[in-house]
Amino acid sequence: MKDRIPRMADERERSRRAGRRTAGEQRSAPGDAPEGAPDDAAASGGVERLGLRERKKLETRRRISDIATGLFLERGFDNVTIADVARAADVSPNTVFNYFKTKEDLFFDRQKEVVEDAARAFADRAPGESAAALFRRRFLEGLDAHDHRTGFHEGAETWARTIRESHALIAKQLEIGHRAQRRLADRLADETGADAGDVTPRIVAAMIFAVQQTLIGEILERTAAGESLEEMRADVHAAAERAYDLLEHGIGGYAVKPGGDRGGAEPDTARPAVPHRTSQASPPRPDDGK
Repeated sequence: MKDRIPRMADERERSRRAGRRTAGEQRSAPGDAPEGAPDDAAASGGVERLGLRERKKLETRRRISDIATGLFLERGFDNVTIADVARAADVSPNTVFNYFKTKEDLFFDRQKEVVEDAARAFADRAPGESAAALFRRRFLEGLDAHDHRTGFHEGAETWARTIRESHALIAKQLEIGHRAQRRLADRLADETGADAGDVTPRIVAAMIFAVQQTLIGEILERTAAGESLEEMRADVHAAAERAYDLLEHGIGGYAVKPGGDRGGAEPDTARPAVPHRTSQASPPRPDDGK
């Protein structure tokens, strides 16, 4: 029995290091507040405003999630049980469920922030900045900064592969994405004074998310095929510029069939096509819902 204790401690430490290293790349702010801790304080980074008891709860929550994430990335989400997480974190299964309602919540432990992220960014945009201009600027700056929200950073493929290999995580990520899109649509409607029956805010939110998800999917697909970030950098930037041009200026002149004279828009020739990548064919794009 005694010889098992060092092995268990080693496993906990390996899981903790792996979880902090990779999960940290995916998360830009503190996690959801634990039970009893104010959600707004934790979500806004105001941990110092919490009392000692709440701070301890928050630290316990993060530690459990970091250890769980390390196990999920190492073994695969479906191959890790709550009992495995509890054992590695040296807590009871009931303690895990006190902080996380489901196993999926252990992996997506900051979903409240993800849901609010786009709507919050829109609310904080610069004076005179449109929704399309904001999300163009945000994505391009994110590429340069290797921001986790773009998928253009080291470790993104490991995270994406873990999701891709689990139907439960794919479904959960899609749910989170839909909630985030609806939240942005609500914010757009509030700021523009749209009527309840006006579909414009929902369409605009859907377009913004479609552009981002397509660009991120392309990055992850190429990363999975073996390309380095540096190898794809120029193409990724060009694709993003092109995508946001279409978002800002529309697709009315795109894919016009030659030979007709219907009085429609002129063919879109203002910008060259994005250079075709030279890498080998990639596997099917992961349906990761991002």
